[in-house]
Amino acid sequence: MYRLILLDLDGTLLRPDKTISDHTLSVLCKCREKGLLLGISTARGESNAVPFIESVRPDLVISSGGALVRYAGELLFSCALSPEKTAGIIRCAFELTQGQCEITVDTPGAHYWNYKEDPHILYPDWGEVRYTDYQDFHEPALKITVELPDDKAAEKIAMGGDCDFVHFSDGNWYKFSRKEATKAKAIHALAERPGIRPEEIIAFGDDFADMEMLRVCGRGIAMGNALPQVKEIADAVTLSNDEDGVAMYLEKLFL
Repeated sequence: MYRLILLDLDGTLLRPDKTISDHTLSVLCKCREKGLLLGISTARGESNAVPFIESVRPDLVISSGGALVRYAGELLFSCALSPEKTAGIIRCAFELTQGQCEITVDTPGAHYWNYKEDPHILYPDWGEVRYTDYQDFHEPALKITVELPDDKAAEKIAMGGDCDFVHFSDGNWYKFSRKEATKAKAIHALAERPGIRPEEIIAFGDDFADMEMLRVCGRGIAMGNALPQVKEIADAVTLSNDEDGVAMYLEKLFL
C-alpha cells in the first residue's frame, strides 16, 4: 500500500538534542531493505540538513518548506521569491521592528543570517551559515524566516510580499515563501515524475507547516509532541520524538 516514508526533521525524526537515535536509523534501514523509499521533508534549507541527509541517505529531499525538491539527486522542483520581493520582505521586516529583528534567508546556494549570537553555538547541528546585514541584499529566496512580535506583523509582510507565511511553534519565528512552496505541493511535484502517488506515502510531522502534508498523504502520523491542531487532523498519533515515535510506528506497521 505504501511506497514512501516521508519524515519531517525537527520535532519529528530528530530528538530534542537534534540527533537521530541508532534505533531509529536501524528501523529506517530495515524499511529500505523491504523496498520502501525514504524521504525527508523539512523547513530547513538543504545546507542545514546535510548531517541528517548523510545519516538517513533518503531517496527524496524536500527542503526549505517545499521550495526545493530533489529525487535520487535530481532537481525536480524549485520555487523561489524574486530578488526584488526578497529585498521588499526584508525591508518591511526591518521597518516593523525598527531594524531589530533577526532574519534568515535560504537561497539556492547558501543560508544567510544576520545573527546576534554565533549560530553554531546556539545550534551545533546547523550547517554552513553566511553572515549578512542585508544591506543591498539581492538574491532569490527559497525561504525567508523572520523573528517577529506577532501574527499581525507577519500578515503585513506577507501582504506586501504577495507570499504565504507560517508561524513556527518554537518561538516567534515566521516563514515566508511563495504560495506554491509548500510541502504538499512538493509532494504533488514528486508524483508527476517518479510516479509516486500521494496515497502511497506515509508522512510524519509535528508542526503547523506539516499539517497540509499529513492531510494530502495516504497516511499522516502526528508525533506525541505535536501541536494539538496537528494531532487533530492526523490519521494516527505515535510516541514523541524523545521516545523514538517514528521508529515505534514503523516497526508495528512494516516490521
